[in-house]
This record gives sequence, C-alpha cells and structure tokens, in this order.
Amino acid sequence: MRLATSAILLLMATPSLAQFTLQSSHTTAGLRGIHSLGNGIAWASGTEGTVLRTTDDGATWQHCSTPPNADKLDFRAIQAFDQNTAIVMSSGKGDLSRLYKTTDGCKTWKLVFTNPDKEGFWDAIKIDPKEKLFGSLVGDPVNGRFAIFLTFDGGNNWARGRVLPKALDEEGLFAASNSSLVLQTNGMSPDGFITGGPKGSRLLRISICVGVDSECFELGDFGPIKPTDKNRGRLEQVYWQAEPIPLAKGPSAGSFAIGVDDHSGYWYKAVIVGGDYKDANSSKSTAAYTNPGTGGTYLAAQTPPHGYRSSVAYDARTKTWITVGPNGTDISRDDGRNWTALKPSPQDPPDADKNWNALSLPFVVGLDGRIGKLRTHALAR
Repeated sequence: MRLATSAILLLMATPSLAQFTLQSSHTTAGLRGIHSLGNGIAWASGTEGTVLRTTDDGATWQHCSTPPNADKLDFRAIQAFDQNTAIVMSSGKGDLSRLYKTTDGCKTWKLVFTNPDKEGFWDAIKIDPKEKLFGSLVGDPVNGRFAIFLTFDGGNNWARGRVLPKALDEEGLFAASNSSLVLQTNGMSPDGFITGGPKGSRLLRISICVGVDSECFELGDFGPIKPTDKNRGRLEQVYWQAEPIPLAKGPSAGSFAIGVDDHSGYWYKAVIVGGDYKDANSSKSTAAYTNPGTGGTYLAAQTPPHGYRSSVAYDARTKTWITVGPNGTDISRDDGRNWTALKPSPQDPPDADKNWNALSLPFVVGLDGRIGKLRTHALAR
C-alpha cells in the first residue's frame, strides 16, 4: 500500500529510560529497510536506491554501490544472508517494484525479479533465516487477490503462489518497515501477513489440510475436504484463514507491523502495531496482542502506544516488546497489553526517540538517514 513519507512531530510523553545511540550514516535518504544478522552485521535500505552495510556493529556504515537503474527507486525492504549476500526490494507501481541481489558485499548487484503486474505494488519480503533458500514476497491486491511470489533457491528465481487470498474492498498492506509478513518456522510457506483499510485490519494466515480422520473446512474458495482411503495422509489443500485485528480503520489506517516471540512456541505470542499514519498523534487502536489460549485471536491493547507505530520487535533477553514510529518509542513488559513511552535521557538529543520507521534489534532506522542502536541496558528493569 502506498505510504506517505512526511515527518510528523508530536507531543512528548512521560519520560523513562534512554534507548538509542544515534549513529552516522552519512546519507539523507529516508530509511525503511533494516536487517540485523547479529555478530555486528546489518544491512539497511531506503530512498534514491540507497543501501548501507555495517560489519562492525554500526561503528561505520558503508555506502553500497547503487543497483543498476535504481537511483530513483525506493528500497522499502532488505533481507540479508550474511555479510556479503543480500536481497533488496523496491516498492512502487508496476515495474518500479523490483528485487536486486548481491553476493560480493554490495560491490555489484543483479536484477533478479521485476513485478509482472502493471497495477501491482510490493510491500514486504522475507527469506528463511535458517536454510536461506525459501522466501516469500507479498504485494497489494491485483484483480481482487493479494499478490504472493515464492522462491526456493535463495531469491534467484521467483514464481507466483498458486493459492492467493481474496482481498476486501480497498484492503492492502503497508510498506512501512518490511514487518507485515511472517514466515512459517518450518520455512516452507508464507505463514501470514497483516492488512489495513476502511473495513478494518486482518491477519491472513495460511493453513494446510491433510487427509486425516476428520474434515478440513476452508474459509474461501474451497469447500470441506473429506478424507478417503486413497488420499489419507496426503496433502489436500492450502487455504487462508482470516482473523480480524482490533486496530484503527481507514484508507491510511490498519496493521503495519507484526512481531512474534519465537521463544514461546509457534504463534503463541504475537504483537501487532499500527494506527493511522495520517493522524500519527492519535493513540486510539494502535496495538493488539495475542489472546492467550485462543489459538490466534487478538485483543486491543489496554494502554496503547502513544501514537501510530510502524515497527515492533521482541527483546528476549529482557522479555520486552519495543515499538517505534514518527512521534516516539514505546515498550511493553506484559506481552503487548500495556505500553509506556521510552524517552531520551538528558544527555541524549531531545528527538532521539522520534522519527523512526523500522526495527531490527539492536538497530533502528528512520527519516533523513537516521540510524540508532539500542543501548545494552536500555530495556533493563
């Protein structure tokens, strides 16, 4: 979904701990893509064909070469394999949505895929972090169905998914931080993605029906599938389940980012943030959390973040969720139920908590080339 990039400054909230140490990126590009691999390696991307890389934990950020014919592209997402290999995704109508790949530390790039849909618009890309072979790419609806493309060879080749979920009227994704898509832990399919629009937000999750001693019911195009002796134990159908998310509704509102606590088990704990990016001061309906024991339903946060939020991440060490947006940073220590503002300390720049777009801990990126690094003790109790 098309997303405005103008900065919005908001009122300050109750002070708490300091959080981000600002770093020098030596660029004024608007940054929306960030992928931290750990061990000091991270990649970032943004407007004007900008790609950055660090191999020393952010002490220096290298300006990568610009991919071919990409100096005017908006790189909303980047997925890295190691310090030398990464795929960057641009967002734009039709063939302005592209994928480029580097295998030599961003000295050179190869165009590996261009959006085949003239009315399409790509929003997010994820590559399985373990095997680094399977990946999924999702975009706004084309002819009433969301666009999904898959790779099984590390992004060198892509094919359209065979089962594409239907979209509601004016429903789409937000290319805000590459946080609207989640992969299955087994790395064999896109697990789910979040949406927004006038009719509300949804989490669309993929399910697999196998021929067993029970019926499998589908929510869309396919009817119930009854197992027989011939098909028992075989894969029968892939389908999509829709779960409503209690976040803001509107053309510029909905779910912008989903985070999953991988340490708690498959889909046990998840947090979704968003709001209305054109009314970023409003804290109404800006976060939701997993309803325990319900298998995937969501409840609205009791004390929501203090404005529209575009990215969310979980810090397993301190068991803390952190979310960022143009007007500030918030944290939750109770799995998304209640959020409190995280403000700069007196020795920090007064806007150190603001104008952020995307998280990949410990790094955060934002407008005008802003890069920050979460301090080691920032989330300590």
